Amino acid sequence: MLVGRRAEQAALEQLLARAQGGDSGVLVVRGEAGIGKSALLQHMRETAVAAGFAVHDAAGVEAEAEFAFAGLHQLCAPFLARAVELPEPQQAALGVAFGLREGAAPDRFLVGLAVLSLLAEDGPLLCVVDDAQWLDQASAQVLAFVARRVGAERVVMVFALRDPGVTDVEAFSGLPELRLAGLGASDAQTLLATAVRAPLDDVVRDRIVAEARGNPLALLELPRGAPAVQFAGGFELPDVVSVPRRIEDGFRRRANSLPADARMLLVVAAAEPTGDAALLWRAAAELGIAREAAAPAEAAGLLEFDFRVRFRHPLVRSAVYRAATPTDRRRAHGALAAVTDQQVDPDRRAWHRAQAVVGTDEDAAAELERSAGRARARGGLAAAAAFLKRAAELTPRPAVRAERALEAAHAKHEAGASEALELLTVAAAGPLDAVAQARLELLHARIAFHGARGGEGPRMLLDAAKSLAPLDPALSRETYLDALDAAIVTGDRGPGDGGVRAVADAARAAPAPPESPRPVDLLLDGLVTTFTQGYAAGVPGLRRALDAFNRHERDDHAVNDGDDRRWLWLAGRTAMSVFDDQMVHALAARHVRLVREAGALATLPAALLVQSVMLVLSGDFSRAAEQTAIAAATRTVPVLHGQLILAAWRGRSDETTEVHATMVREAVGRGDRTEDFLAQYAMAVLHNGLGDYPAALVAATRAFESDELTHSNLAHSELIEAACRSGRPERATAALDQLSSRALASGTPWGLGLAARSRALVSTGPAAEEYYREAIEQLRNCRVATQLARTHLVYGEWLRREGRRQGARQQLRTAHQMLSDMGAEAFAARAARELRATGEHPRSRSAQPSDALTAQELTIARLVATGATSREVGAQLFLSPRTIEAHLRSIFRKLSITSRRQLRDLRLP
Repeated sequence: MLVGRRAEQAALEQLLARAQGGDSGVLVVRGEAGIGKSALLQHMRETAVAAGFAVHDAAGVEAEAEFAFAGLHQLCAPFLARAVELPEPQQAALGVAFGLREGAAPDRFLVGLAVLSLLAEDGPLLCVVDDAQWLDQASAQVLAFVARRVGAERVVMVFALRDPGVTDVEAFSGLPELRLAGLGASDAQTLLATAVRAPLDDVVRDRIVAEARGNPLALLELPRGAPAVQFAGGFELPDVVSVPRRIEDGFRRRANSLPADARMLLVVAAAEPTGDAALLWRAAAELGIAREAAAPAEAAGLLEFDFRVRFRHPLVRSAVYRAATPTDRRRAHGALAAVTDQQVDPDRRAWHRAQAVVGTDEDAAAELERSAGRARARGGLAAAAAFLKRAAELTPRPAVRAERALEAAHAKHEAGASEALELLTVAAAGPLDAVAQARLELLHARIAFHGARGGEGPRMLLDAAKSLAPLDPALSRETYLDALDAAIVTGDRGPGDGGVRAVADAARAAPAPPESPRPVDLLLDGLVTTFTQGYAAGVPGLRRALDAFNRHERDDHAVNDGDDRRWLWLAGRTAMSVFDDQMVHALAARHVRLVREAGALATLPAALLVQSVMLVLSGDFSRAAEQTAIAAATRTVPVLHGQLILAAWRGRSDETTEVHATMVREAVGRGDRTEDFLAQYAMAVLHNGLGDYPAALVAATRAFESDELTHSNLAHSELIEAACRSGRPERATAALDQLSSRALASGTPWGLGLAARSRALVSTGPAAEEYYREAIEQLRNCRVATQLARTHLVYGEWLRREGRRQGARQQLRTAHQMLSDMGAEAFAARAARELRATGEHPRSRSAQPSDALTAQELTIARLVATGATSREVGAQLFLSPRTIEAHLRSIFRKLSITSRRQLRDLRLP
C-alpha cells in the first residue's frame, strides 16, 4: 500500500509520460532504508505496465557486489537473444563481459553502447534498478554511463540508492535525484492503522508515529515485534538507535524466534545472492534440512519461496546474515559451494568455498586466484581485486601470500579502490624477491601521486625507478618518465627544491634504451634533454619521439597499442610544447580512437581533454562541447578542465566563474596545484576577452608559474597581452623571452605567429606593424584559428590607436566575423566595441541555417555529411543509432532538407 508520496508519484509518472512522447528520462531515488523507495518503484512498475511499457528489473545484492557485470546481466538477460543483431565489436564486448565467450577484457564504453542499442529497440521501456548501492562496480559504471547517453530513446531508467549509511556510488552522482523524506503525521497515522488492527490510544499512536520518524517500513514492522503491553503504556525510548537499525533489530528478533532448521535455512538464503530456489534446496539437503523448515520463516513474513527466493526487504537479508554465528555462516557457504556446479559457475563456487574456510587453505586460495584471472579477463577489476584479497588471506605460505597481496593491491588501485595501501602493508611483510619489492615500491609511489598529487610523488617514483634499473630496465625507464610527468603535472617542488629540473637530472641515470628504442624511450630522452640542457637542445629529440608515436599507425612492429594508450596523453601535451598543431590533432585523435576500440575506462576523459583543448584553440567549439559531454558521461576523472576552457573561450562569465570556483575548491581539497593553475589560465582567457586586463594579468601571472602550463605553452601569450594592455609591459619580459626562443627553436607557424604577435604588442611604430603582419601570415598556415582571429583583433586595436581607421576597420571586421562564427562571444564583443570606436557599426553576423542546430546536432550533421552511417556515428559519440536518427530528423527539419545527400552538399561550419 502506497500512502502519501503524491508529489513523488507525479514526478515518476511524468517520466513515463515523456517516454511515451518519444523522450527519455533518468532519476535516482535516494533515501534511508525503509523510507519507501521499493514501494514507490513498485507503483511505477504497475503504472508503466498499465501504460504499455515493457519493464526490466535488476537489484543490487550486497553478497553479489564482487561479481563483475552481475547486476547488468540481470537487467539485460531478457533481451540478450537480440545481441546477435549488434555490430560484432559490441557483441564481443557484451559476450566477454557476461562470460559467454572468450576474448580480451571489454571496453566498458563499448559494453555500454551495446546495452544502449539493446534498450533502444524495446521502447517504451522502464528499467528499474533497486538497491543500486550494492551493484558491482562494472555494472554501476556501465548503467550510469548508459543513463547519461540514453538520448532520444523511449526509455526511463530509475535507480534506487540507500542513503545515508551506505558507501555512496560515485558513478550515479550528477544524475537527477529525488530524495525521499519521512511521511507526514497524517499519512504516517494512516499507514500505522494498516499495521495495528487493535485500537490505539491517541498518546500511544502519536508516540509510535514520532519514534518511527515517518519511515514507512518502521510504521509497518516495529509494531509487529512490540509486546502488547507497549501498546497500552508507550513505545521505545526515542533516539536509542537509528530507525533502520531498529527495523533490522526487529527482523533479527523475529528470525531468532524460529526453530533451528528454519533459522539455518534463512542463513543459507541470505548467503545465496541469486535467489535460485533449486540451488537453495540442494544446499538445504546438503545440510539435512527438510523443506518443511521453510514454513515458519514464511509465516513470520520474513521471506517467500517460489521459483525465486525473495526476502521481504533487503534489511531482512542483512539482519539474518549478520545475526548468524560464524560457524553457521561457514556451514551455509560450505553447503552452497558443494552444490554449485564448478563447470557452470566456477567463480561463485570459489567464493562460497573461500567463505567456508577456517584459517588458511591453499586449494581454496588457488581457486580464487583463477577466478580473479577470469574476472580480470572480463574487465572486472574490482571483482578480481576482491578475489585476490581473499586469496591472500587464505594463503598459508608467507611468500605466496605476499605475492597475492601485491597483485590484489595492483587490482585495487586499477579499480580505484582505497584498500590498496592496506594490501601493500600485507605484501611488505614479505618475503618478496627483489623484482616484487621494486614493483611494490612503484605501486606505492603511484598511489601516493594519484591520491595526494603532492611533491612526494616524483621522489617516490624516482626511488622506484632506481630500484628497477638493474632488474627491469624497460620498466625502470618508464618509471623515470612517470616521475618526470608527475613533476610537470603537479608543479610541486621535487628533490632538492629543483622541481622538474631536479627530476630530469635524476632521470639521466636511467638505464640505456634498447638497440631499437621505443617511442617511450625517445620521449624520455627528449624530455630529459629539454629540462637539463634547454628547450632548443631538446626539440630535435622531442620531434623524433613524436614522429615515432605517429609512425606506429603504419608500423605494426613499433610498440603495442597498450603502451601507446598509456603515453599518448603525455605525447599530445609534448606536441603542444613544440607548437606542432597538426601533430597534437593526430595524436589526440589516435589516442581517443585506441581507447574507444580497446578499453581503458579511466583514460578516455584525459584523451578527450587534449582533443577538446585543441578543438577549442582551432575554433571548433561545437565539437569540443560534444567531447566534453562524452567525458562528463564517464564520471571516471574530473572533467571540469574541458568545461572550463571551453566556457572561458566562449566568454561566458557566469559559467566560467562557477566552474572555476568548483575546480579551485576541489584542487585545494586534493592539494593539486596544476588544477588551480589551469583554472587561472582559463580566467586569464576570459578576462582578456572581456577587456578586464588587470584581472587577466593577475590570473595569467599565476598560470605562468605552472610547469605544466609553461611546458604546453598555454600561458605565455595570455600573460603578454594582459601585461601590455594593462600598461605593465615589463611584467611580460620573461614570458616573451621564453616564447620567442621556443618559437625560433620549434620553427612552426603556430609558435612563430604567437611570438610575432607578442613582440608586436611590446613594440611601437613600423616594427610593431611588421610583427603584426608576420603573425597573421604565420598563423594562417596552422589550425589555431582562435589565435589568428585574436591577432586580427589586437592589430586592429593598434591601428585604431595609431589613427588609421580604415586599416583598423578591415582588421576588426575580420576579427569580429571569425570570432562570432566560432562562438568566442567576449572577444567578438571586444572587436565590436573597437569597430564602433572607428565610427563603423559592426554588422550582425549573417544568419546561417546551421545556427539553429545544437552543438550535438552540428557534430552529428558533420559526421553524417562525411558519409558515416547512423550506427557509425552512434559508435563514435556513444549514442544509439535510434538516437542518431532522432537527431537527424530534427536536423533535417531545421535545415529544411530531406536527405543525407543534401546534408553532404551543405557547407557546415
